[in-house]
Amino acid sequence: MQEWLIVSLRTILTIVVLFFMTKLLGKRQVSQLSLFEYITGITIGSLAATIPIEMDTWHLGLISLIVWVACSFGIEYLTIKSKMARNLLDGKSTILIKDGKVLEENLKKERLTTDELLEQLRSKDVFRLADVEFAVMESSGEVNVLLTRENQPLTASHLGIKIAPEQETQCVIMDGNIMYEPLATIGLNKRWLDTELEKIGVSIENVFLGQVDSYGELFVDLYDDQIIVPKSQNKATLFATLKKCEADLEMFSLSTDNQQVKQMYEQCAISMENVINELRPILTR
Repeated sequence: MQEWLIVSLRTILTIVVLFFMTKLLGKRQVSQLSLFEYITGITIGSLAATIPIEMDTWHLGLISLIVWVACSFGIEYLTIKSKMARNLLDGKSTILIKDGKVLEENLKKERLTTDELLEQLRSKDVFRLADVEFAVMESSGEVNVLLTRENQPLTASHLGIKIAPEQETQCVIMDGNIMYEPLATIGLNKRWLDTELEKIGVSIENVFLGQVDSYGELFVDLYDDQIIVPKSQNKATLFATLKKCEADLEMFSLSTDNQQVKQMYEQCAISMENVINELRPILTR
């Protein structure tokens, strides 16, 4: 057999073996690596590159590759089971800022300069050191920041507002084809989808991507970016209808002289106002 064909077959074999071994090691090998995983990645890459071109000892390289992966798998298992092993191999997180004060000794320990610290803060959209309550460097090297209470974003819990859980947005159309499983997950069917597309005057074949959010709203992106898709007016119509009901109840309360009826209309108007305030974030988004 010719050498070029042998090298090609060995390369394909190496790719297949490397793929399955990387799959075995898990997703961390392709995301944030520990020190040992970083070394393992370099070594495995070097071994995989030499195996196809080693004419006589290629099988030894394959064995070495398997041993490296087995060792890495064993060490990952050890770090899962032992806190001491995690501290030794992955390292510990280091506090860089505490109570708004920079800990200079910890900066030196991590060999982090002031400019690098400020750069890490800017990557978290923090431009003033005085806004930071707490900052820690994780074992992966990423810096996580907690802002002071007055600089934290305002949330619904701060306002005492309860919000219903957000459901996962489902992709129901992809590349012009209906995705039946996500559609069934949210309790909808093809007939509903056809009706919604008909409302905006679009055929399924022209849709590059279609999504349905947790409120049952369909959003589509077309292949032709020049076509403007009209926005659904269902929420705006419902909001306007509720406001009209509130106004009608207030008008009825003013137009009657019967105190009992007047009080009933006023209570209904207040209840309607409360309903509108609760639904406003959903209907005006």
